[in-house]
Amino acid sequence: MSKRIHVVRHGDGWAARREGATRVGSTHATQAEASAAARTTAIRERGEVVIHRPNGQIRDANSYGNDPYPPKG
Repeated sequence: MSKRIHVVRHGDGWAARREGATRVGSTHATQAEASAAARTTAIRERGEVVIHRPNGQIRDANSYGNDPYPPKG
């Protein structure tokens, strides 16, 4: 099971859906609420959150686990 959680448009609201899942994990009225729920799960499972725009494009991504490509510096 993937640890990547997508925040996507779902009907009149937003949803947090695990990558590869056919059903959404949770539904929310706003993108901010869905993002917060996805973030909580990603922190607990050391995963990643991918936030989409209403048109489906990826807007942002945040990792909450071991980063395989940490910044150099």
